[in-house]
Amino acid sequence: MRTTTAPFRILTVCTGNICRSPMAERLLQAGMDSLAPGEFEITSAGTGALVGSGIEPHVAGFVNIFGGDSSGFTSRQLTAEILQGQDLVLALTRGHRSKVVELAPGLLRRTFTLRELARLLPLVDADPDAPAAERWQAAMSRALRLRSAHPAGPEEDDVVDPYRRSDAVYQQMVRELTPAVDELLAWERRYR
Repeated sequence: MRTTTAPFRILTVCTGNICRSPMAERLLQAGMDSLAPGEFEITSAGTGALVGSGIEPHVAGFVNIFGGDSSGFTSRQLTAEILQGQDLVLALTRGHRSKVVELAPGLLRRTFTLRELARLLPLVDADPDAPAAERWQAAMSRALRLRSAHPAGPEEDDVVDPYRRSDAVYQQMVRELTPAVDELLAWERRYR
């Protein structure tokens, strides 16, 4: 039987906080809300945020097409204060992951790139009766142990930055980001 606990807090991080991290945030939140309403709180920030901006229009379109809601978004700068209390940080590149750990060394064991966790999570089994927060905490420590056994290069861990680039690069971002989000949602769905 599931118990009521505080939501499991996930932060997605990219550079400007107007393309990749808001897309990951909004798609993960929509997916988790459909699976486990109220059990996940997903937000985002940027290492060099265009503070106060909305989601980049191309990306807003993708968010809406893939079932998220792009409205009401405001970009914000990543700070140590924002990192406090996060249960999991999903960086969009290895460089972002390093910045997170630099700002909050205590998050080392709870920070992955989105694609890295998506690659490792299917290899992790969890207690189907555990509340979501406990299940995800246990999964992160197991995924961390798998990281060295299943290494990958930046081409497998990073999501390309499409900002001010061609439509082809936006499409590449979608091809790299959405399957990773889907993999995390599929893992949660296994325990529902």
